[in-house]
Parts: sequence; C-alpha cells; structure tokens
Amino acid sequence: MKFLKLISILLLAISINSCSVSYNMTGAKPIDAKTFQVNYFLNNADLIEPGIERTFTLRLQELIQNQTNLNLTNSNGDLLYEGEIVEYRITPMQATANQTAAQSRLSISVNVRFSNKNKEADNFEKRFSFYFDYDGSTQLVGSKLTEALDEIFERITQDVFNESLAKW
Repeated sequence: MKFLKLISILLLAISINSCSVSYNMTGAKPIDAKTFQVNYFLNNADLIEPGIERTFTLRLQELIQNQTNLNLTNSNGDLLYEGEIVEYRITPMQATANQTAAQSRLSISVNVRFSNKNKEADNFEKRFSFYFDYDGSTQLVGSKLTEALDEIFERITQDVFNESLAKW
C-alpha cells in the first residue's frame, strides 16, 4: 500500500511540474526567456515613406505580445529584435495599350537581426520581404496605403515570429 501511495504522489508531482512548460496555440515553442526587446527599426530604403519604420516596430511588438507570454522591455531583453527597412519600391507590373501601368506592386523588405542571449544558436540576421499588388491607376495614399502596409507588415512580422520563436 505504501508503494502505491508513493507512486501516486510521484505521478502527481511530475504532472504538476510538467504544467510549468507553456505551449500556446500559435505554435511558439517554449523558450528560456521572460522578456523581449524590439529596437526601433530605421528606414534605410532608397525611397522613403515617412512613418513606416514606427508602424513596423509597433506591429512586431504587438504580434509578439499577443502570441507569447513574454514581457516587453526597453533594455536588456532576453530576446532582441533590431534591424532596418531596406527596401520600399513601387514597380509597374502590367502595362496597358497606352503604355501606362495596369497593375503596380509595392514591395517592402526588412533586414532583421534576432538575438537570444540565453541560446546564441538561435541568433540570426535575415531579410524578410512581401508585396502588395494594386490597380495601376490608383494612387498609393490614404486608406489604400494603409491597406497595403497592413497586409505587408502582417506577413513580414508573422514570418519574423515564425523564424525566431516558432522555428518553422
């Protein structure tokens, strides 16, 4: 009877201890980190669209906060994200008979440096890119620009998250 009681207590202790490792529904793997830091991403693209560096920085912070239990910090984070926007380019994709653009593409590329001070093997520097196609007769301003940036930054930030935390 003592042996059965001892086994029961041992199993209970193991099951309680295993609950401390948290997986979440986003696919992020458990990591040895409590905090993360996202430094301001500079805009070093040849064509400058004012404010997109701030928008990207905030979007990356929000995504990590929403999909992990890590705490955002301004300095000495266990995980560090930094980099710069290196490309903002508008390219005509299809021409009409009148030699005007029937469709245009906005492409944005962001160079990201990721550091995990608890596991240096996870560190990387990588370029992430995505694009948004739109009607060539449309000016990319106002709500159309916001729509394009939302789509592009949603994809890039998710790719950064997957590369750094989900390991996909």
